[in-house]
This record gives sequence, structure tokens and C-alpha cells, in this order.
Amino acid sequence: MSPPFNDTLSSILGWSSLACWIVVYSPQIYENYSLQSGEGLSIFFVYIWLIGDTTNLAGAILAGLLPTMILLGAYYTLCDLILLIQVYYYRWKASNYQVTTSLEDEETPLLISGHSRRKDEVTPKKTIALQYASAMVFVVVTGLLAWWISSSIEVEEKPPLRHSTSMAWIIQSLGWTSAVCYLGSRIPQIIKNSSTRCEGLAPALFFFSILGNATYALSICVKSMEKDYLVTNASWLAGSALTIFLDVIVLFQFSYYRYMTIKRAEHGVCQ
Repeated sequence: MSPPFNDTLSSILGWSSLACWIVVYSPQIYENYSLQSGEGLSIFFVYIWLIGDTTNLAGAILAGLLPTMILLGAYYTLCDLILLIQVYYYRWKASNYQVTTSLEDEETPLLISGHSRRKDEVTPKKTIALQYASAMVFVVVTGLLAWWISSSIEVEEKPPLRHSTSMAWIIQSLGWTSAVCYLGSRIPQIIKNSSTRCEGLAPALFFFSILGNATYALSICVKSMEKDYLVTNASWLAGSALTIFLDVIVLFQFSYYRYMTIKRAEHGVCQ
């Protein structure tokens, strides 16, 4: 017997969200490597995100979620640590070459290495559109393919673990803490962008985050709109919706500073 349409659509959206979260860190890790600098990131953004991923992982373990979900939580935490290592490593590397430059303050001017891009270098709109269109196609295709593979494999369903009231409260608290951290992490990054003009920051990080949160929230709502079900997932829904809002602000900053850079180049204004 085939599953209801809502369950199928929810599964596809869930797998699509998973695809987004697997690759979300890659653009920024590569950006840091190519620039030999991690100064595009707010260090507080990464630390708070790390706390969010850590509490998310702890909640997944206590809730007895699938091993794949626990492994993903561990993967997210590892990626956060990689970003932190990049930031501090490139600061240490730069300090060896430029003794007079202080990298202790996170508002230090960016891109101090020989791999720096010119500030007036702007990626063509067609290239940007193609990149993001390809990203969306990747997410949709991956979601459909993963759903098809998972639906063709018979898995014995196990009844959900029953937790004591105190344990249930702990799990919910970890979920809300994680949601608040994901939300709060964007604030220092938005503030930092106003001084760095988003240089050294990969917009794809926030684009995949928006896609991941949107598809995740939709997978929950499509599955069921019953009150109890929505209340159980309220922390994740709230975190996803509000994080999308803040990520859109970051992408708006990218667009605004890109527009200003083009205008300055057209008028021959030196930065």
C-alpha cells in the first residue's frame, strides 16, 4: 500500500532539506581557503552556531533519534569546528607576515593575504543566477532521488521511545536552546557585514540555509497540521522561520553592497 501523498511530499521535502544542510558549510569553507582568510565570518556567529549544533546533537541523542540524524548532528558540529580552526589559523598565519597588523579584533580589515580579491571585482549576474539555479536543481533532484531510494528499502518501523516527563522537558529545552542559538547567531554576522561589506563571506552559505530551513519547515507542515504535532515541533518551526528572515537580510546586504560596488566602479570612485 502506497503512503499518503502528504507523507510522500513531506519525505521529499525532508530529504531536500537534508541535502541543503550537508553542503551548507562547503561554500564558506572553500571561500576561507581560497582567500586564505576567515575574517569574513563573525567569530561570535560561528561560536553561537556551534552551541546550537551541540545542543541539537545532545537533544538528538537523548531523544533516541535515528543514528543518521545523530551522525548529521556530529557532522554539523565538526564543520563548525573546521570554520573556527580556519579563522584562527589564518589569523596566526597572517600575523607571521604582518607583525604590525592586529588580528585580535574581529573587525580587522579583511583579505590581508596575497590571495585577496580586489574589492571592485563583481561576479556577473548571469553567473550568479546560474549558480543558484544549479543549487536549487541539485536540492530538488537529491530530494527526489533520496526519497526514491528510501521508499524502495523496507525498514522495520520501531515504536518511538517513551520518555519520562523530566526527560521530555530536557529534550524540549535543548530544542529551544538550539533554535535560539541558530537565530541569535545571525545578529553578530549582520552587524559585522555593515563594516566588512560582506567581503570574505560566501552568500551560498545563507542561500542553502534558507533552502534547508524552508524545506524542513514545509516537511513538518505538510505532514500534519494537528495542534499536538505542531506544538511538539514548535521550537524547530519557530527557529526555521525566524532564521530564514535573518538570512534574507544577509542576502539583501550582499545585494546592496554589490550594487554600491558597481556604482562606484561606474563613477570611477576609488575605494
